[in-house]
Amino acid sequence: MKFTFVTLFSNLIEGYFQDSILKRAIDKNLLEIEYLNPRDFSENKHSKVDDTAVGGGAGMVMNPQPLYDSLKELQKADEDVHIIFLTPVAKPFRQNDAKRLAKKEHIAFVSGRYEGIDERVIEEFADEVFSIGDYILTGGELASLVICDAVSRNIEGVLGNSGSLEVESFETPLLEAPSFSKPQEYENNSVPSEYLKGNHSNIRSIKLALSECKTKFFRPEQLLKHRTRKSYEK
Repeated sequence: MKFTFVTLFSNLIEGYFQDSILKRAIDKNLLEIEYLNPRDFSENKHSKVDDTAVGGGAGMVMNPQPLYDSLKELQKADEDVHIIFLTPVAKPFRQNDAKRLAKKEHIAFVSGRYEGIDERVIEEFADEVFSIGDYILTGGELASLVICDAVSRNIEGVLGNSGSLEVESFETPLLEAPSFSKPQEYENNSVPSEYLKGNHSNIRSIKLALSECKTKFFRPEQLLKHRTRKSYEK
């Protein structure tokens, strides 16, 4: 899988791939990362990439020419590249999107800055537009990294144990059950005693009950989906 980050600030992204799971995936040639800076395509003598908003309003907007030309160059190099724009005014990114996008061969993330990107560029080039939440960031780089990480771990071979994917939150409507590690007791607080007895049927039942409790507390709408699904399956 190849990821291209279209960004004015590649240094904000590069460090994320220098350690841990994604670095190992790059070393094994499972992932390839590249960067494309729209400023390199600016026709402005000062390499400007922003301008005032037509119709007024605070702040500057990324103007179309540098982004348009950089994305045209990207498409010329790979006509099958899947281009994603990150903006808070878009559909929410979900786990099912991560699994679906993991089947692509080349994804490009376009990170906005300032007050946003000229809408004409989005209309021309976007294959998809995503938001990672109902809040505003100073730029799209963090959102690009979030989606890249979520997609990458669904690519075969990236995780050391692919079974980890099967028990995570959002693989079903329920949130994942709480996790515990050794020691069995820490600061007068023990792990659930049934976890220590080796009865895997009991452990599964307890984990399901804990998942339901956690989902009821944090995401009650997901618990309703779970119960609806169980009723339908009966």
